[in-house]
Amino acid sequence: MPVIASAEDVRATRRRASSNGTGFWLTSYIGANRYSRGAEEPPGPGTIYPMAFLVEQDPDAVVGAHYHQADQFQVMVDGTGRLGTHAVAGGAVHFAGAWTAYGPLAAGQGGLHYFTLRNGWDPGARYMEFPDNRATLRSLPRQHREAVGEVTATSDGLAARRHQLDAGASVTGPDPIESGGQFWLVLAGSMQRDGGALPPRSCIFIYPHEPAFTAISGPEGLTVLMLQFPKA
Repeated sequence: MPVIASAEDVRATRRRASSNGTGFWLTSYIGANRYSRGAEEPPGPGTIYPMAFLVEQDPDAVVGAHYHQADQFQVMVDGTGRLGTHAVAGGAVHFAGAWTAYGPLAAGQGGLHYFTLRNGWDPGARYMEFPDNRATLRSLPRQHREAVGEVTATSDGLAARRHQLDAGASVTGPDPIESGGQFWLVLAGSMQRDGGALPPRSCIFIYPHEPAFTAISGPEGLTVLMLQFPKA
């Protein structure tokens, strides 16, 4: 079944956190993360494990260059900043493949808020300033894969598509069977679901074995982002 997280339901998870000395607020949406998992055992390698959380990075704070062991999308939803050499603001999309170093990620004077969305477990950032992390990356076959701003659809399933719908309209996404799963992120308006409505900053994860997902707009219209992971 799809995994649904409403922005209204996850508010209570918002908490203060930090990574390598950089402060931020974190709201957990789907899956456990290193700030919330407690005693839960992480899933094994290759397991589809959706993770979603919202980061509110402090004004002028900088997250150093780093990498993760899982594929991930980041979607900027508020504020401004820079990601590497790229200026980013609300609506920008970033994809980084597993073991791809990227950054630094620097927030502007008003802070930078963004979703981090993954389809596999990740224990946390591995910063390039530490020699052991650089050595780990050098020991792996080169597999750098990154896109900022526009994520072009590829033969292995990677895709990002933004849809703007009038009230009551609908859109059906691609069949996820040839992918690593999909996130649908509500950016504006609302999405009808199970007799209710999902407000902005709500998200849904679709597993690869599930049928193509249909997003239906609420009475305010709907702007929704479909983010599809490449097949492992």
